[in-house]
Amino acid sequence: METNDFIKRENLYGAHNYHPLPVVLERGEGVFVWDVEGRRYFDFLAAYSAVNQGHCHPKIVKALTDQAGKLALTSRAFYNSTLGEWEELMAHQFGYDKMLPMNSGAEADETALKLTRKWGYKVKGIPKNKARIIVCNGNFHGRTITIVSMSSDPDSYNDYGPFTPGFVNIPYNDIEALETELMDPDTAGFLVEPIQAEAGVYVPEDGYLHKAAVLCKKYNVLFVADEVQTGLCRTGKMLACDHENVRPDILVLGKAISGGMFPISCVLADDEIMLTIKPGEHGSTYGGNPIAAKVAIAAIDVLVEEKLAENATRIGQLFRDEMMAFESPLIAEVRGKGLLNAIQINPFEGKKAWDLCLAMKENGILAKPTHEHTIRFTPPLIITESQMREAIGLIQKTMNEFV
Repeated sequence: METNDFIKRENLYGAHNYHPLPVVLERGEGVFVWDVEGRRYFDFLAAYSAVNQGHCHPKIVKALTDQAGKLALTSRAFYNSTLGEWEELMAHQFGYDKMLPMNSGAEADETALKLTRKWGYKVKGIPKNKARIIVCNGNFHGRTITIVSMSSDPDSYNDYGPFTPGFVNIPYNDIEALETELMDPDTAGFLVEPIQAEAGVYVPEDGYLHKAAVLCKKYNVLFVADEVQTGLCRTGKMLACDHENVRPDILVLGKAISGGMFPISCVLADDEIMLTIKPGEHGSTYGGNPIAAKVAIAAIDVLVEEKLAENATRIGQLFRDEMMAFESPLIAEVRGKGLLNAIQINPFEGKKAWDLCLAMKENGILAKPTHEHTIRFTPPLIITESQMREAIGLIQKTMNEFV
C-alpha cells in the first residue's frame, strides 16, 4: 500500500473529526519520523508536545515493554506495586502532598474542575451549586462537553449545547478583569494556561501569572494551572509557572508525562484540596495502571537526566532569533518561549498557513496550523543545535519558494 491507499482507507472507515496533513507515518526515532515510502521528516509538532523526549526513547520503551510483560492493568479495585512509586516521585518532584492519576489531558482537567468545586463547597463554604470557575477567552482544555462549555472557539462548542453552567470567561492576560471576578464570594477557582498554546502560542506579559496567583490567594480562590502542553520542560522550565515562581494550588499535567508512549495524565494538589474527594466519588479504570506508572517514571527521569529544560531554552532562543532575523513577507510575528513557538503568517495570494504547511512537508518539515494563520513549531526537546539549524534552513527555503 502507498500513501493514498492508507488515506483513502482512513477516510472511508474512520470519523472525519481531524484534518491531517497528507502524510502517512510509519516509524519514528528522536526528532525524525518516516512515512510509508521511507521519506524522512523533522517532526515539528511532537504530537502537540507529547513527545518532548523524542520518538521511541529507549529508556521509556524499555519501561513500557518490561512492565507490559509483567502486569498491565489491575484497576484501582486493588493496590499495585508500581503506583505508589510514581506518586512518591511526582509528589517530591513537584512539591505537592498528593497525585491523582488519569489518562488524557481532558480527563485531568475535568478532575481539576471537580476538585475545585469540591473544595469550594467543603472548604470555602460556597452555597451548593453556586460555585463559579473563572476561565480565559482563547482557552483550550480539551473536548468534553463541560470543557467546551467554557470555550470561546465556535469550532469547539457549536451544536454541542446545552452547556455546563458555572464558568465565567474573561480576557486572557487581563489582571483587572480577573480581580473583578475574583471579588465574587462564590468564586472557587481560576483555571488558566500559563501560555495559550492551542490559541496560537500567546505568551502573557511578564508578571501576569504571579499577579494572578497573588490575587487568587487574596480572595481565597484556587489557582489552577493547565500545564498539559506547557509543562514538562517545553518552555525551558519544568513548568511554565516556574518562570514566575508560581506554585499552583492545583497542577494539571499530561502529554509528555509519558514521552508520547502511553495515554497518561494526572493532577497534583495538597491534602486540603485533594482529600475533599472521597472513595467512590471519582476515578478511572485505567488511571494509575502499572504500565502508566513505570512509563511516567522513566519519562520524568529522561527530562531531568538529559537536562531538556536547558536545551529547550537554548535551542528555542536560536529558533526565534533566526526566524525573526529572516526577511520574508510571510512572517507577521514570531513568538514563544523555550521550544513552544509560533509564527503568525501573512496570507499570500489567498493562501493560508495550511498551504505553507503542505509546502514544508514537501521539504521535510512537519508542522500544523492553528486558527488559520498561525503555525506552531514544537519539536522534541532533544533536538540538537545542528538539527535545528538544518530544520530552520528548510523552513526558510520553503518560505522563499512560497512567495
